[in-house]
Amino acid sequence: MTQEPFDRFSSAPISQLIGFQVAQATQEDKESGLAVVALEVDERLHNPMGRVHGGVLAALADAAMGIAFGRMLDSGQDFSTVDLQIQYMRPVTSRLLRATAKVKQRGLRMGFVECEIRDNRDRLIACSTCTCTTIDM
Repeated sequence: MTQEPFDRFSSAPISQLIGFQVAQATQEDKESGLAVVALEVDERLHNPMGRVHGGVLAALADAAMGIAFGRMLDSGQDFSTVDLQIQYMRPVTSRLLRATAKVKQRGLRMGFVECEIRDNRDRLIACSTCTCTTIDM
C-alpha cells in the first residue's frame, strides 16, 4: 500500500508502533469518507490463547474508521471517537488483514462510521461501528 505524502494518519505514532499500512486515498475516497488500513499479523500480536488479541483488531478498526472520518473534515477541524463497538466473527493467527471503513452518515457535529476487517482470503474477521464528534480547533 502506498501512503500519502505527509499523511498524518500514516505517520501517527500508533500506526508506526502497531504497523498499520494506510492506503492512499483518492479525492473521491476523501469526499465519500472511505479508508483502507492493512495490518500483517503474527505471533507478536497474539493473546495467551495463540490468536490475535481482540484489542489489536479493535485498534485496527478504530484506525480505519478514524481515518475515514478525519479525511472528510475541513481544515481547522479535528475529531474524537465517542464510542466504538466491535463484533468478532472468527479468530485469526497470522494473515494480512484489511480494514475497510466507510462514513455512513455525517452531520454537523457527529458522524457514524462502519468497518469490516477481512483476511487475505476475503473471510470476515470482525465488524465494527463507531460514532465520531467533530471538534473545531
